[in-house]
Amino acid sequence: MKKASIKESYFVKEMSEITQIMYKRNWDERNGGNITLLLKESEVSPYLDITNIKRTISVSFDAKPLAGKYFLVTGSGKYFKNVEKDPENNLGLIRVGEKGDAVELLWGFEDGSVPTSELPSHFQSHIARLSVDPENRVVMHCHATHLLAMTFTHSLNEKELSRKLWQLCTECIVVFPEGISTIPWIVPGTNEIGKATADKMKETRLVVWPYHGIYGAGKNMDETFGLIETVEKAAEVYTHVQAQGGMKASITDKNLKDLADSFGVVPREGYLD
Repeated sequence: MKKASIKESYFVKEMSEITQIMYKRNWDERNGGNITLLLKESEVSPYLDITNIKRTISVSFDAKPLAGKYFLVTGSGKYFKNVEKDPENNLGLIRVGEKGDAVELLWGFEDGSVPTSELPSHFQSHIARLSVDPENRVVMHCHATHLLAMTFTHSLNEKELSRKLWQLCTECIVVFPEGISTIPWIVPGTNEIGKATADKMKETRLVVWPYHGIYGAGKNMDETFGLIETVEKAAEVYTHVQAQGGMKASITDKNLKDLADSFGVVPREGYLD
């Protein structure tokens, strides 16, 4: 029986749509940014012969905890703007090998390309998130413009940054009540930055890479994109407020506590006075 075209799958369509949106928002210039989506075998098998391995690609990280798991990933050096019109060359569907030192390419990267250079960081973040939320399926990295700018002008102390973002948009404390994490500047594409990010991912779903961008994680594309979108909106408001002379009013801690109570969320302990 002939398999359905994988390009018609919800996951390839969704990845194509979200990368196009992120590109148009100028969050992923050139080949900046990457996304990994964890898939079940039952989602993949209607479209692919999962025994047909196109290529085996080594990885510079021990991914054994993810052995046998399937991921749709963006490619190294690939432009988000091209994913929608040419998914076969810009995306790949991979399965982590049994030993965890390589991935098996089942579809995509037809031009000989490989997964994003940030794959070790993504894998480490997936492992961390799955340890606290078995439903986590997405890790997303981009260069959200106003948040990137904010890392040059605002304290990177996690409590101070989280509080400021909560104070800038009413919805922020509801969307990410656990706050936002930060790490020091580290060379991207290394296991070191992957570990630092993963350690923070056990506490929050958002991790800022100063002077670079942000990592977000969630149960699906909508949740993960929405997290980054909400933070970026607050950072954009901060940019406008600073341009207008700085904050002369803000949402108070009492307001924030009332919001949290009303929406049934629990703010990060110690972050509100």
